[in-house]
Amino acid sequence: MDNLDGTKDLTQGPIGKKLMSLALPIMATSFIQMAYTLTDIAWVGRIGSEAVAAIGIIGYANWMVSAVALLNKVGAEVSISQAIGAKDTGRARILSTHNLTMSVILSAVMCLLFFIGASLYVHLFKLQEDIASLSESYLRIFSTGFPFMFLAATFTGIYNAAGLSKIPFYISSIGLGINMILDPLFIFVFRLGTDGAAYATWISQAIVAGLFIYQIVVRDKLLGGFPLLGKLKKEYVNKLTKIGAPVSIFNGLFCLCSMFMVRLASEQGGYIGVMCFSTGSQIEAITWNSAQGLSTALSTFVGQNYSAGLYQRVMRAFKITLFIGLGIGTFSTLLFLFAGENLFAIFVPEEEAYIAGGQYLYVLAFSQIAMFLEISGQGLFYGVGRTIPPAINSIFFNYMRIPITFLFIYFGWGLESIWWSITDTTILKGFILLAWFYLLRNRIFNLKNKENENKRI
Repeated sequence: MDNLDGTKDLTQGPIGKKLMSLALPIMATSFIQMAYTLTDIAWVGRIGSEAVAAIGIIGYANWMVSAVALLNKVGAEVSISQAIGAKDTGRARILSTHNLTMSVILSAVMCLLFFIGASLYVHLFKLQEDIASLSESYLRIFSTGFPFMFLAATFTGIYNAAGLSKIPFYISSIGLGINMILDPLFIFVFRLGTDGAAYATWISQAIVAGLFIYQIVVRDKLLGGFPLLGKLKKEYVNKLTKIGAPVSIFNGLFCLCSMFMVRLASEQGGYIGVMCFSTGSQIEAITWNSAQGLSTALSTFVGQNYSAGLYQRVMRAFKITLFIGLGIGTFSTLLFLFAGENLFAIFVPEEEAYIAGGQYLYVLAFSQIAMFLEISGQGLFYGVGRTIPPAINSIFFNYMRIPITFLFIYFGWGLESIWWSITDTTILKGFILLAWFYLLRNRIFNLKNKENENKRI
């Protein structure tokens, strides 16, 4: 650790080494979070594709809740990293307490909404009654674990901001190991079926939240120690909301758009269409989670260096991120093009399901590199405190998927209409966001220079 308060200084030293030492644990943590869902799917897939469809639609509830949790995760990563970069540990402590307190309040609201409204949510997807019944039961169990999910996300944001991304990785790894043991035990030994997967996830997330609390309070005393909960002050709530709300809103709207697309998939392909979309998107997360891990690391690195006025380090880190992303995106493209069916069959071994799923991955393969461009661009924008441009870019093109899908359906493309609309808009999002930052770059850096000069005066 570089500082007495337990944080790492990212404003000095080799850029590539610092960036990757931060990024690799975050990427690994992202894969672990993805593995939670894939573990559930792999075991539930042994029950049947109908069961996979049942828990698949709950993934969108999870996505919606995670979008709300991003308000404080991103709020922590950006605001606390900037405070650390400015050497203001006292402010970083106050921001940490506010993020955690807001997280607890928001999680309680989301828990009540989804527990009470489980039936309404499930029936949006127009599934068969027996599948819908499985989904409702799963969601009610799953929703009571939302407070653990929110706390884990916020603690992860705080540790990432401090440059200590290995801690969330270690704790998430323990949670995944517990989930992998409990899944088959609850699903098959205790014969709880899809509910067993929900119980396994609930227990593992509760343990992860408990470990984070122990780590930050007892072992690390991060930032010199701070209260986990406290009275909220308008100044800090407004700052965190200004940073995190655009990210939270665009992810929430993205989720709503995807839910509508799943409904179209249900109309075009029945439960096979739903299963392809939900399971395929989890497999595609091979790319998404890699990109998200790099983006989060970039955001933290940029946050510290931007506050310190080290703009060359900011741009150098961004170029290194793009270079790495190009390699991973190319790998994912080739994997989905030539081994999509085999990959899908690992999770859902029914022939009809993995053939349809393989076609999903084949089409999405063409957008993997562009996805990296978009998500890396998001990390750059977040690090300089500009979360609105990525939100506008994402919301606009995500919702353009709906008319494009209807157009392709009119042409007679059927279920593949959905896959191609996703690919086309992802390509546009990636290149446009990259161009947007380069257009604003000088203005952003000049404004920061004036702000730093005013502070010195």
